[in-house]
Amino acid sequence: MKSINEQISVAPQIRPEDLVEIAQSGFRSVICNRPDGEAADQPTFEEIEAAAKKLGLETRYQPIVAGKVSDEDAVMFGELMNALPKPVLAYCRTGTRSATLWSLAQAGDLPLADILQQTGSAGYDMAGVVRRIANGGKTPTETAEDARFDVVIVGGGAAGISAASSLLSRKSDLDIAIIDPADVHYYQPGWTMVGGGIFQAADTAKTMASLIPRGVHWIKSAVAAFEPKDNAVILDGCRVVKYGRLVVCPGLKLDWHSIEGLVDTLGKNGVTSNYRYDLAPYTWKLVQETQAGRAVFTQPPMPIKCAGAPQKAMYLSADHWLKAGHLGTIDIQFMNAGGALFGVKDYVPALMDYVKRYGASLNFFHNLIAIDGPARKATFEVNSPGQDPLKVDVEFDMIHVTPPQTAPDFIRVSPLADAAGWVDVDQATLRHKTFENIWSLGDVMNAPNAKTAAAARKQAPVVAENIVSDMKGHSATAQYDGYGSCPLTVERGKIVLAEFGYGGTLLPSFPRWLVDGTKPTRTAWLLKERILPPVYWRAMLRGKEWMAKPEKVSAA
Repeated sequence: MKSINEQISVAPQIRPEDLVEIAQSGFRSVICNRPDGEAADQPTFEEIEAAAKKLGLETRYQPIVAGKVSDEDAVMFGELMNALPKPVLAYCRTGTRSATLWSLAQAGDLPLADILQQTGSAGYDMAGVVRRIANGGKTPTETAEDARFDVVIVGGGAAGISAASSLLSRKSDLDIAIIDPADVHYYQPGWTMVGGGIFQAADTAKTMASLIPRGVHWIKSAVAAFEPKDNAVILDGCRVVKYGRLVVCPGLKLDWHSIEGLVDTLGKNGVTSNYRYDLAPYTWKLVQETQAGRAVFTQPPMPIKCAGAPQKAMYLSADHWLKAGHLGTIDIQFMNAGGALFGVKDYVPALMDYVKRYGASLNFFHNLIAIDGPARKATFEVNSPGQDPLKVDVEFDMIHVTPPQTAPDFIRVSPLADAAGWVDVDQATLRHKTFENIWSLGDVMNAPNAKTAAAARKQAPVVAENIVSDMKGHSATAQYDGYGSCPLTVERGKIVLAEFGYGGTLLPSFPRWLVDGTKPTRTAWLLKERILPPVYWRAMLRGKEWMAKPEKVSAA
């Protein structure tokens, strides 16, 4: 907690258990300026609010997308400051957004020098907002420039770091910057295994600093907006980064709030999700503790990261119950908002064998819309073709929830997005359809492929190859075939290795005699458990394109 003055302090992300110390320090109100779902290990505002209420603290939720502090946001923050009991503690991811809001809210009442001195004494440099205050909130991107790079990459996940490494492997003198505010990089494909008791959560996380390729600049900030006409990215605090080429790959937003009541009960009352780092261990705890009752597994409308992950959680849980002798007393329900078990029909027969083995009930066109954790009740909207929509309540003893997923807010409102909010690219070259010096890969772009880390592994070399070709004045030389892989963990020790491209075309990496992807095999399990994690950390993120060399564009 860093004091700006007697009335206001700011802080990085707080946790519910911190509220006792905050109250004891004399604070009477808390303002949350961080949107829920910004990071995988982030507590929700409702969790903070519940803990604060017990201590008599006032709370307000004013979520601000990183870097997108508008004039209206500052006015609202000023109104909250005037209305709330003081002193007030405001927080976001690092405290910068809260300090920025206060600075802009005070612009008409305090001299600029006083604002900078007070925030500076708290450890926050507001120099980037000076231009904003002096110019009425408008950043002159046509002339402003705080930094410039040959290539700017937005997003330091699997796609972003792999793209940077693949670029450097082709042109080592490139001046590259990765923009990402996160301190931790997660191997998200491992969270299914954490929820199944195979991996430890800590083994799926490394510091971002340890993974940024040598020679690449890491701008530890969030993106506020894109100004492609000026080849500029606007950062938190209104700093301007110019680029020669831009690569956009910030991943997806997990929309926990779109399910009523979900954020109030995550991590308790038998409600869990392998889509959050801190919750995957709770999945395994619930699986071990459940010996009877109803276990529900949900799948929202597409698109989502790894379309097979919701049923992977079901299979690994059921396999444990089978081996523990509890399967006969557990009612397994799979609630799928779609109309098929898996989107590529070649893999469905093998999966159906396991559905029957575990006695799981398949419920299609069932979309989770609300959850009451204490009552152990989930509400689904059922939209069966040709029938009127209806709502059904399902009781549960444990429920694994897959949250709906969208493009991040700063992508959806940007000039880069299509009508649905995804970055609009050519599905073969991954180049933006409107802005010729912009490319996109990973989960955020609109090519009709599976959103998996395996897809990003194939996309990164394509983007790198085509950017370097563009720099040489040539047209695209590499193309992406839509490859994606989904290792479906049907039991502990066996996997159905689904590998496919655009249109559901099967694209196996191995000869059928070694791995028949349409059937469960121990070889595929070995690949998932022992081989893919080190390939991810030591090869993919370092630009070593093992079995990922880009396909050349066919001559016309």
